[in-house]
This record gives sequence, structure tokens and C-alpha cells, in this order.
Amino acid sequence: MAAPKPEEISFPPMDQLQGLEYCIDSNPSWGEAIALGFQHYILALGTAVMIPSFLVPLMGGTDGDKVRVVQALLFVEGINTLLQTLFGTRLPTVIGGSYAFMVPIISIIHDTSLMSIEDNHVRFLNTMRAVQCALIVASSIQIILGYSQMWAICSRFFSPLGMVPVIALVGFGLFDRGFPVVGRCVEIGIPMLILFIAFSQYLKNFLTKQLPILERFALLISITVIWAYAHLLTASGAYKHRPELTQLNCRTDKANLISSAPWIKIPYPLQWGAPTFDAGHAFGMMAAVLVSLIESTGAYKAASRLASATPPPAHVLSRGIGWQGIGILLNGLFGTLSGSTVSVENVGLLGSTRVGSRRVIQISAGFMIFFSILGKFGALFASIPFTIFAAVYCVLFGLVASVGLSFLQFTNMNSMRNLFIVGVALFLGLSVPEYFREYTAKALHGPAHTRGGWFNDFLNTIFFSSPTVALLVAVFLDNTLDYKDSARDRGMPWWVKFRTFKGDSRNEEFYTLPFNLNRFFPPS
Repeated sequence: MAAPKPEEISFPPMDQLQGLEYCIDSNPSWGEAIALGFQHYILALGTAVMIPSFLVPLMGGTDGDKVRVVQALLFVEGINTLLQTLFGTRLPTVIGGSYAFMVPIISIIHDTSLMSIEDNHVRFLNTMRAVQCALIVASSIQIILGYSQMWAICSRFFSPLGMVPVIALVGFGLFDRGFPVVGRCVEIGIPMLILFIAFSQYLKNFLTKQLPILERFALLISITVIWAYAHLLTASGAYKHRPELTQLNCRTDKANLISSAPWIKIPYPLQWGAPTFDAGHAFGMMAAVLVSLIESTGAYKAASRLASATPPPAHVLSRGIGWQGIGILLNGLFGTLSGSTVSVENVGLLGSTRVGSRRVIQISAGFMIFFSILGKFGALFASIPFTIFAAVYCVLFGLVASVGLSFLQFTNMNSMRNLFIVGVALFLGLSVPEYFREYTAKALHGPAHTRGGWFNDFLNTIFFSSPTVALLVAVFLDNTLDYKDSARDRGMPWWVKFRTFKGDSRNEEFYTLPFNLNRFFPPS
């Protein structure tokens, strides 16, 4: 038997991911684009509802307050997504709420001066105003780093090797939002997981009028079927005598969103009153802004690959971070109880549907704004049990993580140096945040527990984030360990042409600003 040829046992590296139906600047038909945009909107609801549902009761808020926060968060998400896709990185990314902000926000909620307020409504308003001001002040970090191009300078220390753990842990680092949540209601979580995989993968060649309808709309179809099934279980009394926690995760009538939502309500800035400044709260929130910046950097690079675009040049990445800072400023002004970051699940959906079109994401932003104003209709979709979303996350977070691993094709993985850096960064990126989570669950405070509350919030927030830990470890090791003689092993000859806008002719196609704005903001 003849020995196999090298090309038969290996695959050449590819700048752009192949196999996508629509890339960043190609568009499906309007009908298909609207349906896909609605699908992205439905997926974004998971985080948009989960964060306020957890935080508002801790602040003393009512179901009505929770609905108003969800509406404000969706409204700002829609605005931020439009701004990012038009003037930021221009990648097809949904800009949603971030769990990274929960650590400093919970610290503000437990501030003794706020906890001592006896009236729940007054405590809710005062806490909201404190969070708002912290977000407004902290947003300056991303605005300055982005628009001054300082983040572009920092990104010159990144290599394909250093980015692998960061992008991979943007997905893998959210493992606690996946099957641990599915397990809270396996009777709807497991069927949802199986159905979504079956439609999106095994039945993807099923065509209706030349359209792979089951693959393209697997999320919408699966959610509709399982949501109806969950409603049937609820109506039949299957959970009548089950524990309260099971009912909360399984029933379709426990969110109390529809009954509390107004028919029409337009969110507006400072709707909760004038923000109140506290330096300690602002410093703690700055750590969450830095975490959001790092997580979004990894997510933007994953999105560029799933949209069949080239990696965003340094100044485009920095421009996107600047607009994301504006987004966090809007979060603070509107009172959304969260900052902004790239929605990882929506990045994964680009790969699942094989549609990386920018127009689809802009349409989804329109749905966010529209349904945040029409409260009752938005609340109907927002009442989908979170277990259903968690089942989908198991697939989509894993897909984003695998995109991070795909950057290994540009590096030499027969190098012990590279194996060491990737392995250590991945392991510590998972292990350190897990230690912080376990410690906090037992002690009810983070490992950093000094008299300086802002210092505690800063450290605990940084080390709660898997991508942040991975970036600190990987970039440090990659730029200090035998770095002079390892440029080729690190993938730098491939990477260097994407650092500048003019380094590759395709960058102009993907990242040029609309309305001929590049005349006023020439790319570097």
C-alpha cells in the first residue's frame, strides 16, 4: 500500500471559514432575513430576562420593576447592536447584557447604606441610581481605550496562539450556564437539546423550496415545540406539588412578566431618577468594564470567522470597543442593571445557521427595540423558561469555543513551547474562576475580602472571568517565553497582515464605514 501524500493527511490553513451560505456582506431574501432576525432576538431574550430576574428582587423591586428593567435592557441592546454593526466593528454581533457586571452590582446591592433602607421601593430606586452612576463613570474606560486607539496598541501583543485560549474560553467559560441549568428541569431541557441538534445537524439537508428550513430555523422550531410542551405540562398540573425551585425552572407561568407588563412603554434616560455617585462603586465597576472588553475582543474574533470575514484589524477592533463604551454609558443612563458585551450565544447562532449576514443582526436589533416598547408582546416571548435557552447554550457556546481552537491551524502545535502556553492558559482559565465561584458559594464573599470594598470587587470580578484569566496568562507567556525565535511557531507571519487596515485588500470590503464616513475617519 502506497504511503499517503501529505495533502491527504493534513488540511491547509484558511483565512476565511468555508461552508457558510451568507457571509458578512451578502444577504438572504428579505423574508428569510426577517425570520432569521427574529430568531436572533428570541435567543437574546435569555440573558436579557435572566439578569434582571436575579438582581431586581435582591434590590427590593417588584415584578413591575423587573419588567421595566427587561424592557430598558432590550431597548438599549437594540440601539447598541445597530451602533456596533453600523459604526463599530461592523461585524454581525448582537450587543447584549453581561454576567461580568453581576459581581460589582451585587456588591452595590449589599452596601450597608442601601441595605438599611426599610422601604423596598425606595431601596430599589436608590440602588438602581447607584448602579447607574457606577456604569456611567466606568464606561469611560472603554471609551478612552477604544477611541484613543490604546486597545489597538495593546492588541499588537496578541498572536493566534495567545488568542486560542481567550476565544475558546469565551465559550467554554460559560459552562455553568449550560447543562447545570438544563438539569434543573430535565423534562424540558433534554428534549430541547436533542431536538435542536437533530434539526440543525441531522436534518439540515431537508429542503423546502430550495431552503434548508430545519437547519436555518432550528432554534425557532425547537423552542416553539418545547415551549408548547412545557405549557402543556404546566396546564395539566404536572408541577402542582413539586418543590418551588422546580416550578420556577419548569413552569411557563412563573415569570410574572405578562401580567406586570404595560401595553406600551418607551424606556427613556434617567427614568429611575438622578444617578448617585460613589467612588468605591465606580472603581469596582471598572473591573467589569475591563472584563467585558476582553470577552468582547475574543467574541469579535470568533464572529469574524463565523461571518467568513478576515480578523478585524487593530484599529477596527479598537473602534468597536469605543462604541461598546458608548453602549455601557447608555446602559447607565437608561438603568439596565448590566453593561454591554458581545452576546456569545448569538455569535454561535451565526455558525449554526451558516448565515453571517450583517443585515440579519440589524433586523434583530429592530425587533429588540420594537418589542421593548410593546410590553405585553415582548413579555410573552420573554416568559420562555430559561431551561430552554440553557439547552441551546450547550451547543452554541461549544461552537464558539471550537472556533477559538480553530486558530491553532496557524500555529505549530509540534512545539513544546506552544503546547505549554495553550495548555496552561486553558487550564488556569477554567480552574481559577471555578475556585473563586466555589469560595464565594461557601463563604458568601469572594477570596479577596479586605476592608477596601472597591479593591475586593476589582479582584473578584477580574478572576471570575475565564477569558480574562486566559488572556493574562497566555499573552504574558507568549510574549516572554522564547518569543524572539518563535514568531513562525506563534503564527505571526499569517497574523501580521491583518493588523492594519491596508494589510489585506479584503478588509475594505468587510470593515469600511457606511455613508462614505472613511473620508472623515481614515483607517490606519
